Amino acid sequence: MITLEHANRLHGTDVYDNDGDKIGSVGQVWDDGRGRPAWASVKTGLFGLNESLVPLENADLRDDRLVVPFDKSTVKDAPNIDASHDEPLQGEDVEKLYQYYGLSWDTAGSGTAGYSDSSYSDTSYAGGRTAGSGTSYAEGRTAGSGTSYAEGRTSAGDDAMTRSEERLNVDTKVEQTGRARLRKYVVTEEQQVRVPVAREEARLEREPITDANRGAALGGPDITEAEHEVTLRAERPTVEKETVPVERVRLGKETVRDEETVGGEVRKEQIEADLPDESGRRNFG
Repeated sequence: MITLEHANRLHGTDVYDNDGDKIGSVGQVWDDGRGRPAWASVKTGLFGLNESLVPLENADLRDDRLVVPFDKSTVKDAPNIDASHDEPLQGEDVEKLYQYYGLSWDTAGSGTAGYSDSSYSDTSYAGGRTAGSGTSYAEGRTAGSGTSYAEGRTSAGDDAMTRSEERLNVDTKVEQTGRARLRKYVVTEEQQVRVPVAREEARLEREPITDANRGAALGGPDITEAEHEVTLRAERPTVEKETVPVERVRLGKETVRDEETVGGEVRKEQIEADLPDESGRRNFG
């Protein structure tokens, strides 16, 4: 629950949605007419002065993050305000906000953050400060009771001039850049494998008659006809095919960090001083 103590230090706090995505940062905070923080503006873009509004009901402050119970797109598309003005929220504007976020408009102030007047005019929180009754505070400055400070100008009775400038608020968004897929198909290729083979060959062997083989040589008839046969064998290559798994391939993702340069035109104020005791002019900023 966001309390008055939280509201005084919400300015500039990063805002995250219910999925953990960063939406932007807090610009200003408004109460509900009874001193309870009810709405915050969120700076969601790089350029421009418009800020989206989000209710602080059911929001939570965690580790210097403001977590709201809505997704990023809902907050970015919400009704917005012109951040260059410090006027309070009017009743018609608040009614549209309640309708957009689907909240009940509790005019009695019980149960939900409601308001009893036609505008959120009692208190405005900006830049981490609390304004007194009837006082409006412009970002980065302090106004006295009943005094309103316009950007870049001095109020009556003040001898100081405030110099302001625009700055780029850079954010990132995730978008689809392409799709990767795996596809398996069959190709045919020729393979040649050298296979060692063996074969038998016939060979004539002649040996003289010796005492060792004389008996075998004289064991038959003296003169006769005979025939002897030897079977020859040889190895022949055979080819069979089998399917075997060789590897597994899958698609994965990895995040690669890089840097890109973005730019835009910003405005800033310069102060020029004419000093009677010095020659020429002096510029600041």
